Amino acid sequence: MAETIGQVLDDIGPSPDFAIVFMSGYFKNRFGQIHSALLELLAPKTLMGCTADAVVYGAKEIEDQSALTIFAGNFEGHATSVRIPDVLDFSIDALLADNGVGAHTMLLLADPFSFPAEETISQLRSSYPHIQVIGGLVSSAQPRPSASLFLDGEIYSDGAVALLIGGSVQIEPLVSQGCRPIGTPLIVTKSEGNLVHELGGQPALKRLEGMIDSMEENERLQATHGLHVGRVIDEHKADFVPGDFLIRAVLGADSDSGVVAIGDVAPVGSTIQFQVRDARAATDELEHQVSRTATGGGALLFTCNGRGTKLFETPNHDASRLAACIPGEVVAGMFCAGEIGPVSAQSFLHGFTASAAIFRD
Repeated sequence: MAETIGQVLDDIGPSPDFAIVFMSGYFKNRFGQIHSALLELLAPKTLMGCTADAVVYGAKEIEDQSALTIFAGNFEGHATSVRIPDVLDFSIDALLADNGVGAHTMLLLADPFSFPAEETISQLRSSYPHIQVIGGLVSSAQPRPSASLFLDGEIYSDGAVALLIGGSVQIEPLVSQGCRPIGTPLIVTKSEGNLVHELGGQPALKRLEGMIDSMEENERLQATHGLHVGRVIDEHKADFVPGDFLIRAVLGADSDSGVVAIGDVAPVGSTIQFQVRDARAATDELEHQVSRTATGGGALLFTCNGRGTKLFETPNHDASRLAACIPGEVVAGMFCAGEIGPVSAQSFLHGFTASAAIFRD
């Protein structure tokens, strides 16, 4: 721990504008001590951190070892600490009325058991559409943990903590949901909530079966084992690429009615396209997203705990590809139980995703 803090002090000096800390394994048992040492020795103006099942350091994903990683820096802007409670009836407007002025990014860490992530992100998307939300749900949390989050001088076991970033510093999001589109985009012509009755005027299941029947055998096998659906968020585009879709699971279908159930609402008039998720699709999409990203000064990576060596044949898959576009491989992050990031400028909670915040000053 002292060596890690010392490295930060050598690189950027004392009292950086912000510091974000992730810890796994043995270090989780020293949560309070690490928090106190960071406050005393590093003394950042704002401090945020959490526990994790695995952490990211540079181009490495440290999955089965104890590790501590710190992402800290100074920038032309401001970072404001925000504590978000673990209840549904709090007011986002009251919470951000003052702090949200001039902010363009929220970096959010949350407990998955107590924090209403979907509802909170939906409120933020509606009330503060200019604020992009990037972060993740703590992967190592247990119901009623003694401590899993800290913010400045306080330690928490529930809810969420966040940093609101504003000013001239630029933070570019990168979201790779790990899916590959199959078939063609289709217009929802009849639906009810998450039940899709018709696509392009035909029963949804009939459309889906026809698409699967037209595939080659290997693609058909992928579709039967990992079928998802993507809903286009920005309907103003003429053509759609993987980053334009919000990915959700196909939950089931009814052969009598021809209805397909998905893990999302599907309003009439929206565009959807079926997707497959596997290691190859995840690699292709991440490499495509990284290729579109300009070089940054540092990055935070939030990757799903279902990725890593559980999904890919080689270790360090996501971290190494993101670090390739960051001079000095200044990357830190964690494995998550849910990842947060924007699709077409609207923020959502994802699964099996790699989400990143790339800092530019």
